[in-house]
Amino acid sequence: MSWHPQYRSSKFRHVFGKPASKENCYDSVPITRSVHDNHFCAVNPHFIAVVTECAGGGAFLVIPLHQTGKLDPHYPKVCGHRGNVLDVKWNPFDDFEIASCSEDATIKIWSIPKQLLTRNLTAYRKELVGHARRVGLVEWHPTAANILFSAGYDYKVMIWNLDTKESVITSPMSTISCHQDVILSMSFNTNGSLLATTCKDRKIRVIDPRAGTVLQEASYKGHRASKVLFLGNLKKLMSTGTSRWNNRQVALWDQGDGNIRYYEVSADKPHLSYLTEYRSYNPQKGIGVMPKRGLDVSSCEIFRFYKLITTKSLIEPISMIVPRRSESYQEDIYPPTAGAQPSLTAQEWLSGMNRDPILVSLRPGSELLRPHPLPAERPIFNSMAPASPRLLNQTEKLAAEDGWRSSSLLEEKMPRWAAEHRLEEKKTWLTNGFDVFECPPPKTENELLQMFYRQQEEIRRLRELLTQREVQAKQLELEIKNLRMGSEQL
Repeated sequence: MSWHPQYRSSKFRHVFGKPASKENCYDSVPITRSVHDNHFCAVNPHFIAVVTECAGGGAFLVIPLHQTGKLDPHYPKVCGHRGNVLDVKWNPFDDFEIASCSEDATIKIWSIPKQLLTRNLTAYRKELVGHARRVGLVEWHPTAANILFSAGYDYKVMIWNLDTKESVITSPMSTISCHQDVILSMSFNTNGSLLATTCKDRKIRVIDPRAGTVLQEASYKGHRASKVLFLGNLKKLMSTGTSRWNNRQVALWDQGDGNIRYYEVSADKPHLSYLTEYRSYNPQKGIGVMPKRGLDVSSCEIFRFYKLITTKSLIEPISMIVPRRSESYQEDIYPPTAGAQPSLTAQEWLSGMNRDPILVSLRPGSELLRPHPLPAERPIFNSMAPASPRLLNQTEKLAAEDGWRSSSLLEEKMPRWAAEHRLEEKKTWLTNGFDVFECPPPKTENELLQMFYRQQEEIRRLRELLTQREVQAKQLELEIKNLRMGSEQL
C-alpha cells in the first residue's frame, strides 16, 4: 500500500492477527502447486476443502475442521475430474455440498458424507457440461437455492439450475458472452441481482446476470484489476490489482507475499481506511475464509483465514481478534450476517424476483432474523400438525440436518411430544454432523487422538448448548412476566 490515511477513530483499530498453534494447524497437506490464480481452498463451519496434487487427474481434500495435526499421507481424496481442479466452493445453504471445476471443462457437484471418509470419493451428484475450454471459477448465488455460476477460458459465464433430476446437465439456463478475454474473478451484490467481474482485458463490468447485459463498464490505465468485490450495501466496488509499475494498490493477498493487510470499509469518505497489517515470512498460495456463522464470538474473533503454505505443506488458521476486556457478547462488532438458509428458490430468482438474504444474529441462543419466510417446497411432515409455526421450523431444520425421515406407520402416528423428544435426542447424538454411534472404537494412536479431539469439540458444543438454553430460559421468563403484567392490567 503506497498511502496510509491519517489517524481516525475506529472500533477495529487495535485488531490483531493470531496464528494458530502448531497442534491446531493442518500439517503434511499436499497443497497444489498449480500456477492458476485462485484460492484453492474453501471453508465452512464443518470442513476445509483444499485442492491437492494428484496423478492422473484432479482431486481435492475434505478435512473435518476439528481434525488438526499431521495428515495421514493416505487420507482419502475427492477425485473424479480428468484434469487439475482449479476452484472449489461450498454451497452456502448446505454445509455438506461442494462444487468443483477443472481443466477438463466440467463442473461437478459433490455430496460429502457426514461420517469420516474411509476411501476416495469418486461418485459425484451432478456433472455440468457446457464450457468449450477449462473452467476456472465457480460461484454459488448468495440468496437463491441451487443456482451456480461458472466462468471458463472460453470467455463465457454460464448460469446453471441444479434443481433438476438429471445427473448430467448439458445446457445451462443462460450464458453471458460479453467478455473479450479470460475472466479473473466474480462477485455478487447482497441480494444477487448484480454480478461484477474482472477480466484480463483490464475491464471491470457490472452485469445483470438474468438479462446478460452489461450495465456499467470501467477501465483505468493506472490500475490493472485482478479481483473485484461488492462492498455489501454501500453500492460500491473494491478491486485489487497492480499499477503500471507493478505496485500493489490494494493488496489483500498475493502469491509470494505472506502479509495480510486489513482495512475498514465505511459509508463515509474516504470509504476505505487502512488499519494495520499481519506480518509473516511464509508466503501463501491461497486463503480460505470462514463464514461469519463459524467464528468464535466468545474471543471477539471477526475473521478467520486459512492460509495455504505450500513450502511447508501446511494450512495455518489465522484469527483476527478485536481486543476487548469484557467477556460478554460484543454487539457492535457483530452485525447481523447471512445465514445458511436461502431466501429464494431457483425458479423465483430465474423469474426475476430479488430478495435480501435471511439474516442471523451471532449472539449465542439467537434465532433467525427472518425478513421473508421461505415457503417449503417439499414438506417433511404431512401427518403431524405442529403446535406452532416456530415448532415446525425447528423440527424441519433438525430433520433436514440429520437426514431423519419418518419411515414407519408407528412413527407417523406418534404424538407430537414424542416426535419432538426423539428429534432432540437424535440431535444430541451428533457432534459437528458426525454420528457418535457410527464411529468404531479407536485402534491406533492416531485414531485415539482424533477421538480425543472430537470429545473436546463435543464438550465445547455442549457448553454452547447450555449457554443457549440459559438464554432461552431467560427469554421465556421475561415473556411470562410480560404476560402476567398484561393480564393484571386487564
